[in-house]
Amino acid sequence: MAKRHVAPELYLNRELGQLEFNRRVLALAEDRGIPALERLRFLCIVDSNLDEFFEIRVAGLKEEIAAHAPPGPDGIPLGQVFREVTRKAQDLVARQYQVLNEDVLPQLAAEGIRFLRRNQWNSAQKEWVKDYFFRELMPVLTPIGLDPSHPFPRLLNKSLNFVVELEGKDAFGRKSSMAIVQAPRVLPRVIALPHQVAGCEHGFVFLSSILHAHVGELFPGMTVLGCYQFQLTRNSDLYIDEEELRELKSLRKALQGELKQRQFGDSVRLEVADSCSPRMAEALLQQFGLTQEDLYQVNGPVNLVRLIQIPERVDRPDLKFPTFVPGVPRELTRFPYIFDCIRRDDILLHHPYQSFLPVINFIEQAAHDPQVVAIKQTVYRTGAQSEMMELLMQAARNGKAVTVVVELMARFDEEANINWAQRLEEAGAHVIYGVVGHKTHAKMALVVRREDERLRRYVHLSTGNYHSRTATTYTDFGLFTCNEEICSDVSEVFMQLTGLGKAMKLKHLWQSPFTLHQRSLKAIQTETRNARAGQKARIVAKMNALLEPEIIAALYEASQAGVSIELIVRGVCALRPGIPGVSDNIRVRSILGRFLEHTRVFYFYNGGAEDLYLSSADWMDRNFFRRIEVCFPVLEPRLKKRVIREGLTPFLSRTVEAWEMDAGGQYRHRKGKRGRPGHVQTQLLDTIAIRRRV
Repeated sequence: MAKRHVAPELYLNRELGQLEFNRRVLALAEDRGIPALERLRFLCIVDSNLDEFFEIRVAGLKEEIAAHAPPGPDGIPLGQVFREVTRKAQDLVARQYQVLNEDVLPQLAAEGIRFLRRNQWNSAQKEWVKDYFFRELMPVLTPIGLDPSHPFPRLLNKSLNFVVELEGKDAFGRKSSMAIVQAPRVLPRVIALPHQVAGCEHGFVFLSSILHAHVGELFPGMTVLGCYQFQLTRNSDLYIDEEELRELKSLRKALQGELKQRQFGDSVRLEVADSCSPRMAEALLQQFGLTQEDLYQVNGPVNLVRLIQIPERVDRPDLKFPTFVPGVPRELTRFPYIFDCIRRDDILLHHPYQSFLPVINFIEQAAHDPQVVAIKQTVYRTGAQSEMMELLMQAARNGKAVTVVVELMARFDEEANINWAQRLEEAGAHVIYGVVGHKTHAKMALVVRREDERLRRYVHLSTGNYHSRTATTYTDFGLFTCNEEICSDVSEVFMQLTGLGKAMKLKHLWQSPFTLHQRSLKAIQTETRNARAGQKARIVAKMNALLEPEIIAALYEASQAGVSIELIVRGVCALRPGIPGVSDNIRVRSILGRFLEHTRVFYFYNGGAEDLYLSSADWMDRNFFRRIEVCFPVLEPRLKKRVIREGLTPFLSRTVEAWEMDAGGQYRHRKGKRGRPGHVQTQLLDTIAIRRRV
């Protein structure tokens, strides 16, 4: 089959698309209809997203420019991409701090939640801050005056630091005009004042404000001309050398060595207070080998993401989203034992509207059930604290044959996964690290149980991670089934991951890197053929990102044949909809809200068969070719209708709030119709979960 190509002018740039996505997240912080503490949380999410964007995407872009790499599928020279990224990122950051200072903080202050700046402190507050500095800060601070015997300290990625501009001589007669003060990570970045001192219900001061006020105490006898906070962002992408891996013969050992260096990768971005003197800013840029393009001057804390703790610390339910009780499928209430329920019917879970507890119960009952002989599970992200992992260890101790495929290269969760891998091994579980060069991103759990003199398999498949915390904030679908053919497919994938041999043909699952790309293309081509034959043809796809060029080319071809294509893409979409004669039958929407839309749902009309698949994979190169993923069908007609009803149809409605992309790649915000629930997540909360105000 000839490989399809997308004309560069029909492919949108990934990095610029990522910034557009963050602009949509920022719009949530700008929305005064959202509770005040949630607006602050969205500002912090933007900051966290930008951190990762610079650590990974911008760092990679810089490496490609240095290596004189050719343009990507969009055809834009990489130097031009970097300049445009810089311009848009600067605008985004400026707007982010404007919203913080001019809107969100004043709104919080009106509610008795105040962040007290130095110029606002009264005498009692000044006295409290002074005492806190000498009691809690000064003993752990180590000022470093820069001179030939005191080189510039090695700074951790995204650590909070202060550059101090000095004048005069010290006790040894040394004259240094510059010093660095590092804020140890053990120190809180935001400190709560006692009520009687704050003069309001919740008063906070920034660590940076306290240090600014008393930095002179660290340099007695010298004059402090200025003190400026700054933060350095470094390249945080991990690279495992194949030669080193062959020598160590252990991915875990190789990764442990690489993790130690992650905090000291190449410099990518410098954030400084906007009050920083040009001389100090230039000195820092030179020190880190950066240019003015890499300098971001901000009007507020350089580590804004640290404010994400405030909504948790402030007990004001009226300033947060209403709480809710996740629902439980009726099928799971019929029998106390989950295996009895699954034998009766396939069971669908829609998180976070429905509880993640049945997934925990699935493993818990398996761990203690004397009839269960084996448990196999993949782990991509599960968190530093995980009941699921504790249960797998308990199952191993109970004599079950427990096999856990732990993905050690899950970005920013590597250390947690290494720790779990070690603990699982100590408990007696078989721990596998997947396949080198391919991240294991599939979400699968398989339980083997002895029933009536034979073995029966039970499976849980999901679009999301086995992570109890994110299951309350990410939208995902999970499926329980004991369908023999699907269970056989899942068992085969586990055999590939743990053993050796050729990939066997699967009956229902599409799997990367073997069949997922090919089967996805084939499904699109079937709709294209049907449209050309004058039949009804429709594709609806919901995912996090759409970037793979061949899939995009196939969608363009399908549109030109008359296929109705509706794409719900939360994040980056490289396809341009609505171009006359090219993509005029394609509509692209992005839904953002209280929960992070994480479900991957793929619907193909297929002559009325209405094929419906759920998947762990987005339509991206990495998911098709560099990861182990599964895409699984929903075969039960009742559940298929439910996925369409809950996971697709409401997201396409003109009455709900959404962002719609135009042919130029720009998004227009649609608020929805008045008098109706404006957000699809609100509708689903009302119909699936139990909402309440605590």
